[in-house]
Amino acid sequence: MNIILFDGFPEGGFIPASDERASHILNILHLRQGDSFKMGIINESEGEATIEAVSDDGITVSYKSCCKPVLYPVTLLCAQVRPICMKRILREAVSLGVGRIILSGSDTGEKSYLSSNLYKTGEYKEYLLDGAMQSAHAGLPEVLFADHANMAVRLVRENCEGADLIMLDNVVGAVPLSTSEIGKSAVLAIGPERGWSDRERKLFQESGFRPMLLGSRVLRTETACSTGVAVLLSRMGLL
Repeated sequence: MNIILFDGFPEGGFIPASDERASHILNILHLRQGDSFKMGIINESEGEATIEAVSDDGITVSYKSCCKPVLYPVTLLCAQVRPICMKRILREAVSLGVGRIILSGSDTGEKSYLSSNLYKTGEYKEYLLDGAMQSAHAGLPEVLFADHANMAVRLVRENCEGADLIMLDNVVGAVPLSTSEIGKSAVLAIGPERGWSDRERKLFQESGFRPMLLGSRVLRTETACSTGVAVLLSRMGLL
């Protein structure tokens, strides 16, 4: 953990010994009374906490915020893939600072992915949190779900007004993302392992998405997500 995150400031500043964050502070970071560590309130603030007291029951901290979390004006629209791969995609997307994630079903993707326990139980939120703690920032992106690409496009229209719309695709993409001019906000659509269908390609293009390339090689979805977001942020002057 490069930052210790909480949904809200612990009541009385007390973190019980049963909380894994208390164990991390004492046993991994080896901090004691008077020591400080980086702490954040999810989507509210980031700052520094100081350990005021340590007991068998837990630790008591004070907290001084210094800034608000900032996420980049980028939406990652990603087709559903195997849950084990999606866990890595979510973690890395948050680590890179994307402001919104849209997870969509697709024509060529496995339909059962949509009903995976990863989403039904809320387990996916753990990977968002892992990504935020890795990045040492307290911002967590909004996550939206779409059953199919048509619904995903509707969500883009409703939530991403004015954004530069980009579809990564090796079939119809002609312009390299690495040399393209990008606006102040953007949506990056990345397909499943078997790629977008011809129907979906037509839908995205008719909806204003520009087809672009990451290169001539066909990448796994998780590789395309991390690489694509990084290149996009670089073109926007944010990375």
